[in-house]
Amino acid sequence: MRRFGMVIGVRPEKLEEYKRLHAEPWTGVLAALRSHHITNYSIFHSDGLLFGYFEYHGEDFAADMASIAEDPVTQEWWSLTDPCQIRLSSARKGEWWTQMEEVFHMAPGTTEGRT
Repeated sequence: MRRFGMVIGVRPEKLEEYKRLHAEPWTGVLAALRSHHITNYSIFHSDGLLFGYFEYHGEDFAADMASIAEDPVTQEWWSLTDPCQIRLSSARKGEWWTQMEEVFHMAPGTTEGRT
């Protein structure tokens, strides 16, 4: 399993619309994510930024993401959500959400630390 963190801006005038859309996500979008090994997906908001987190349980992340991007229901969903977002200047070429580097993870059962 791989964990992913990502960030993108949100247009202030579109924040409530974005929240409304995600309060009732489309069944087809959720099914596409699940069928491509995405679980435990969350999106948080603070100070004009959206932070997304998910876990990937598949074998070929690039192929699964390409397949999700080809899904017509997902494309329609993105036609509503993408206008709410602002791509960050730090995003790599071809990247919409900026991928983040994981710098810390407290695994379940971890009890040891520096004293």
